[in-house]
Amino acid sequence: MSNPLLFQEDHFVVLETNQPEKFLTPEELLEKLKTILSQRQHELPRDLQKFTSLDTQAEYLLDTSCELDVGPGEFLQWYAVRLEK
Repeated sequence: MSNPLLFQEDHFVVLETNQPEKFLTPEELLEKLKTILSQRQHELPRDLQKFTSLDTQAEYLLDTSCELDVGPGEFLQWYAVRLEK
């Protein structure tokens, strides 16, 4: 049986174009995703178009992906990390 601690997402490392890596809590990452999604409502990925609220879009993205296409030559990626042993 898997240890439930393996699936805890207490922090994420976030990688962005021309930015140093950042460590964010799930709440901070959700806010970041909502901000980005609010500016890109006219060009959402197909799987996000079925959701009408930013909260739902961001939560779905956080639960099902680890990256968002933010434009040619740019990237936004996030990975769950455990900061303590």
